[in-house]
Amino acid sequence: MGSAIGKESAIGSTRQPKKTGLGDLPESCVATVLMNLDPNDICSLAKLNKAFHGASSADFVWESKLPPNYKQIIEKISDENDDDNLPVYSCKKEIYASLSRFNSIDGGLKKVWLDKNTGGICMAISAKGLSINGIDDRRYWSHIPTQESRFPSVAYLQQIWWFEINGEVEFPFPEGTYSVFFRLQLGRPVKKFGRRICNTEQIHGWNVKPVQFQLATSEGQRSVSQCFLDSPGQWLHYHAGDFVVKKSNGPTVVKFSMMQIDCTHTKGGICVDSVVIYPSSFKERLKRF
Repeated sequence: MGSAIGKESAIGSTRQPKKTGLGDLPESCVATVLMNLDPNDICSLAKLNKAFHGASSADFVWESKLPPNYKQIIEKISDENDDDNLPVYSCKKEIYASLSRFNSIDGGLKKVWLDKNTGGICMAISAKGLSINGIDDRRYWSHIPTQESRFPSVAYLQQIWWFEINGEVEFPFPEGTYSVFFRLQLGRPVKKFGRRICNTEQIHGWNVKPVQFQLATSEGQRSVSQCFLDSPGQWLHYHAGDFVVKKSNGPTVVKFSMMQIDCTHTKGGICVDSVVIYPSSFKERLKRF
């Protein structure tokens, strides 16, 4: 019997210890790691195992990805949509997902969303949300349907002497630096035999004098710049200026304009899609001029 016990002991001593893997990590530890990753990476790792799936829904993970003033942003979006009550979310991940969608405000004339890669707030103001000189006179301007925009239509200019576009937004932007761009295209996009082409026949006047961009904020920041418009047939982002939000405890008013008011010559053949406001970290990939 003694020898049998000795054999069992010998066998038991040769057993390998149980290996641990990623699935054995506590969810709290996994969540701490996920806090340091981008949202897209978090969602990808959530598919690894149960521990990562559970940790990927932790409130403190997604709160770290939300703007510090996300509650003000939700209130603003809800107020603009005339909702009687604020939406109810079961977790911070739902808030992040909701803000990452294109949220319409001002009757659909503006859209606000959270960039999924950076967590920065972005905004687009449609041509119909801008004050455009002569826009109601069909001799000069028309709204044409499009599939090349976040909005159903763009404004197209045939010809005008006094070209001026003004816009204004009031929004609780989080702290940071932002850039304002006009999204424009020389030429009118049309479809011919099912293919997209650009009619450039009416383009004129933009090479005579540059257009001027102006930007001002409720904090007293101002900028002025100018450039010529070129590259027919391409949607380009023309940089109008930057502004800095130092405190996110209230709304920031941003006013911007684009003009070419030299009445010695006409100008025309341009599409105005929108004005976009992005975190300035986007500038290099958007900036054309």
